[in-house]
Amino acid sequence: MDFDFELILAIAFFVTFAAWLYDRIAYAPKRKKILSQMAPEAVAALDKNAQLNLADTPKWLLEVKSYFVIVAVIFGLRSFVAEPFQIPSGSMLPTLEIGDFILVNKMDYGLRLPVLNKTIIPTTEPERGDVVVFKYPENPSLNYIKRMIGLPGDVISYHNKRLMINGKLMDEELLAELPVSLNPSREPVAVYEENLDGVSHQIYKSYRRNPLEGDWVVPEGHYFVMGDNRDNSADSRVWGFVPEENMKGRAFYVWLHWNEFFSLPSFKNNGLIE
Repeated sequence: MDFDFELILAIAFFVTFAAWLYDRIAYAPKRKKILSQMAPEAVAALDKNAQLNLADTPKWLLEVKSYFVIVAVIFGLRSFVAEPFQIPSGSMLPTLEIGDFILVNKMDYGLRLPVLNKTIIPTTEPERGDVVVFKYPENPSLNYIKRMIGLPGDVISYHNKRLMINGKLMDEELLAELPVSLNPSREPVAVYEENLDGVSHQIYKSYRRNPLEGDWVVPEGHYFVMGDNRDNSADSRVWGFVPEENMKGRAFYVWLHWNEFFSLPSFKNNGLIE
C-alpha cells in the first residue's frame, strides 16, 4: 500500500487546527472567566496544565490541540519552503546514491497548494538540466526524481545511447570506465560528463544494449525527464511526459546518506546537487 505522507500531514494539520479553534471558542473563555474570579495568589499557584484543566476541558481536546503548533510549522515548511526526500533507487546514479537524503526547494516552479499541487503564486519555471521531483504521472501518490531534459515544444531523440535535443547532439566526455559500479548489480559502466546546454553533470552508461530509444515531441504544459543512470532508469522514455501540475520542486542539496537501517548514517555525499 502506498502512503501519501503529504496528505497525512495535511489531515493532521486540519485536525489539530480544528481542536485548537474549538478550544479557543468553547473553553478558553470559560477558563478566562474562572481565572478572573480567583484570587491572584491562587492563580499564581496554578501551573499551565492546571489552568488548562479548568472549565472541565476534555483531556482529548487538550492533547490534540497541543500538537497544533508543531504540526503547523512542519506542514508550512514542507509545503512552501523545503521538503526532504530519500533516494530509493539507483536511477540517478552517479549524481544521487541510494540512501541519499535530499532537500527540495518548494519555492521553485511556483508556490503550490499542498496536496492539490495547484500553483497559487508563480515564481520560476523548470530549466533544462534541473534535478526535479514530481508526482509520478501513473500514480500521483508516488514521488519521482529525474533530470529535466525536454521543455515544452522540444524535440527529443535518443539513439545509440546519445541524446539529441532540437537537432543538436548533446556534448559528452568519457571520464572513466568502472569495472564495478554503484549499481545494485555492481555491473561495469562508463562514466561520462554530459553537457545540457551549459549544465554539466555525470551520467552512467552500461555496456548492455539499451532498447529505450525513440523520438519525442514534448507537448505544451509537459516535460520530458530522464535518469542520469541512463540504462537503469524508468523515465519519460518508458511512461511518457510529466504534466506541469505534477511538478513539486527542484532538488538542490544532499544533507545525509543512510542506505540501510542497521548501518551508520554518514555525510559523505553532502553538498549541492549538480
